[in-house]
Amino acid sequence: MKLIIAYIKPERLNDVKQALYRAEVRNMSVTNALGCGRAGGFHESYRGVDVEVILMKKVRLEIAVNDEFVDRTVGAIVEGARTNKKGDGMIFLLDLPECIRIRTGETGGTAVG
Repeated sequence: MKLIIAYIKPERLNDVKQALYRAEVRNMSVTNALGCGRAGGFHESYRGVDVEVILMKKVRLEIAVNDEFVDRTVGAIVEGARTNKKGDGMIFLLDLPECIRIRTGETGGTAVG
């Protein structure tokens, strides 16, 4: 099992959700996040004052999948999120040693679904 964490542009969320649906991935958590990567933010003028905006708005997706779904999940996220411009985001893959479904008590890959 893997936990896939992806940071994407907020405006790409619907495209990513549609790509995940086509890949038969239905389970996900979505959180609003702030952060910066290599782009490092930007400067803008607000009421005549130069302001450095370092933290960009992002959406964080967390998706727990069984091993056979890892490639199609990552592929769907890339398909939906890619604009070929700076700030498209990042995907992290983490080993998930255990999962427990609270309602049924199922564990492991069965609990993930």
